[in-house]
Amino acid sequence: MAQEPNPEEGAVLVALAIEAVGARLSGRRIEPGVPTAERLTVVGASFVTLERSGRLRGCIGTLDARRPLYLDVVRNAERAMTDPRMPPVTSEDWPDLDVKVSVLSAPEPMPAEGRAEVERALRPGIDGLLLSDGQRRATFLPSVWAKLPEPAAFLDALLRKGGWSTWPGHLRAQRYTSTEYAGHVH
Repeated sequence: MAQEPNPEEGAVLVALAIEAVGARLSGRRIEPGVPTAERLTVVGASFVTLERSGRLRGCIGTLDARRPLYLDVVRNAERAMTDPRMPPVTSEDWPDLDVKVSVLSAPEPMPAEGRAEVERALRPGIDGLLLSDGQRRATFLPSVWAKLPEPAAFLDALLRKGGWSTWPGHLRAQRYTSTEYAGHVH
């Protein structure tokens, strides 16, 4: 994405995510109109994170930009409600739901090879990390640094998430950044 959304545009994205979740809880699906802010209509990648009382209820997104950003946010909000790692979001969750939209930069190859070099090249608090081996991939958003502030622990947890017990020699590492916008249902 050429330029990240400003705070007002970010608030529009959060409102769209909240509207999408509310509609799905009512058995509907929204088809939003095209926003007037051009940055929201360019092709972009996003993640939507749903939390209730600080507990993760869903986090789904796209790493590769392939549709207008505002539609990417809406569809990811809908999908986050049924994140396969946890029970679906319900109307009971609704009043206490916090919604976070992360707008991602394009992933770029890490200027490093092997675990030790990747670990040294990581920028804690800044980089999201995508690991892939051709068959599977796993990612952590930059916000995960808040829970795993040490690069070694960050990498260990991401390897486990991806199903790797150690660093395979053919593993590819890419980093990206994100800008986050947050809101609450009520």
